[in-house]
Amino acid sequence: GRLGRSVPGAPPAAPRAWAPYAAAAGFVAALGLASVVATGNLVPHSLSEIDVGGLYESRDGKLALLEVNAFLAAGLCALSRRPATQVWPLAAVVVAEALRAHPATEHGALLGSGLTLAHLTCAALWAGGLLHVLRTLRTWGPAEASAALLGLYARVAAVLLAAITATGVWSSLRRMPPGTVLEQLTDTAYGRTLLAKVLLVAAVAGLALWARIRLRRAPDPLAACVPARAEVVALGLVVVVSGLLTALPVPIRW
Repeated sequence: GRLGRSVPGAPPAAPRAWAPYAAAAGFVAALGLASVVATGNLVPHSLSEIDVGGLYESRDGKLALLEVNAFLAAGLCALSRRPATQVWPLAAVVVAEALRAHPATEHGALLGSGLTLAHLTCAALWAGGLLHVLRTLRTWGPAEASAALLGLYARVAAVLLAAITATGVWSSLRRMPPGTVLEQLTDTAYGRTLLAKVLLVAAVAGLALWARIRLRRAPDPLAACVPARAEVVALGLVVVVSGLLTALPVPIRW
């Protein structure tokens, strides 16, 4: 949104916000996560198996509750007169998830949480930002401002891709020492899923490069929207694989 407002001569029209629906989806997912944590990290088969009070007694339970409340707050902020305030509860979700993914007993847990925090933030800005830019371009139509907005986003996305790559590689090497990476990528479920994620991210990077080339060299800069739309779909697959990755046991035990 800020990039769009910075474009000279940009049309005043803006796409309808999806933030309330996204917050609702996050709230439901966080409730599901909390229910799993409340049953000892097992999928509950009935409401009687869920120990809600037990969530307050464990670190993971408190973090899961924090995510539930933060998504609820984000939804209320999105419906308020100041929807931009939803950035704060959403930031709390990212911080909570970064802490939850790295237990306090892990060696160098603070470093791991910091890497995950940066990785999640950049990934959210990349995927969500691209989706919002494409929706804005559809609202604006074939105007010079549309090409300018796409160009601004392309520069931001290049920085985000570099940060995502650096934090992702670093996090992986912390979990799989360099001498065992090749073996674990093919012999463990975690490694194979990680390999699939790497290949998807490589495909996303290729689509982003294709869109950037079209933006610079094509007679119509908005031709870059075609690979950009494919990039959004590929990023959605990356999110799905990332979710699966968090549910698999890490091959290296701390």
